[in-house]
Amino acid sequence: MEMQLPPHEGSELSVVDMHTGGEPLRIILSGYPEVKGDSVLSKRRYVREHLDHLRRVLMYEPRGHYDMYGALIVDSELPEADLAVLFMHNEGYSTMCGHAVIALGRFAVDYKLVKEPKSPETQVNIHCPCGLVKAFVEYSEGKTGGVRFLSVPAFAFATDVTVTVEGFGEVTVDISYGGAFYAFVNAQRFGLDVSKSRTRDLVDAATAVTRAVKCQVKLDHPASDDLAFLYGTILTDGKDDYSSEPTANICVFAEAQVDRSPTGSGVTARVALQYHKGLIQLNQTRTFQSGATGSQFTGKAVEETKCGDFKAVVVEVAGRAFYTGVSRFVQEADDKLTHGFLLKSLYNGRQFKL
Repeated sequence: MEMQLPPHEGSELSVVDMHTGGEPLRIILSGYPEVKGDSVLSKRRYVREHLDHLRRVLMYEPRGHYDMYGALIVDSELPEADLAVLFMHNEGYSTMCGHAVIALGRFAVDYKLVKEPKSPETQVNIHCPCGLVKAFVEYSEGKTGGVRFLSVPAFAFATDVTVTVEGFGEVTVDISYGGAFYAFVNAQRFGLDVSKSRTRDLVDAATAVTRAVKCQVKLDHPASDDLAFLYGTILTDGKDDYSSEPTANICVFAEAQVDRSPTGSGVTARVALQYHKGLIQLNQTRTFQSGATGSQFTGKAVEETKCGDFKAVVVEVAGRAFYTGVSRFVQEADDKLTHGFLLKSLYNGRQFKL
């Protein structure tokens, strides 16, 4: 039987689905109207204010799920960029996503967004809301493989900050930036293990920390106020001293969304934090493991730099992404759930969110 579109109203939304370390990425190929704005950051504001209904259509059920992640390719104002991207999730729009960059690097070569692939690596310049990220895609005999990327300047924003966390009392956190801001806490502070504890318990603890930091710590970024927000909390196994053995973490971001991968921008921020504390040196590679799936990225600080007054580093993160399928989504006018819904987490009380 030949595949064809069912009855529907309006344009179809075409996507390519991938995953990096288990974390999904839905790359939107077509169906969006023009995204206006003279910069990637202004385009991010535009989709949030004018096209957010389409994020809900593609990220929420019944087409997506609570932990779906997406990428919308847009035009860049930078002549050196091969593409620009807007990241989306269950709450809104991120400024950086490492697992998505790894997937998009491979996608850009396979879908010929880069004109002349080169062996053994093809460079893909991806303009993210946080800045230009350079990805390097393994390429041999027409096939793509692993991807590494060089981050925007990453830095430790504040260390040993005490916040009062509901249900847990005073908790000491570190805050670091890797294209987005994260709070870092050893999971043992809550009596938890990032690889063995129930995901629900890890989410509850991390979400409580995120809420506390958002209320009690003011963030700022030298480049733009659009970057000055806490994206989430990363619970770690506390193994921050340099070792050849993997160190595990789990990231809870946006609206209690759980990253299945080790979190590319989180690895970036964690490497910057470890370098700031003198726990690792330049070009010392560490392996970071997802507490959720066991998947791994590698990360290392490769260059010292500055971000405003902050001492910063450029971090290289590497991983693998894989294709899972393609889809063509439609909407019907009399479908009352066509715009999407979420079953919210138990932390917030289960409820039907339209």
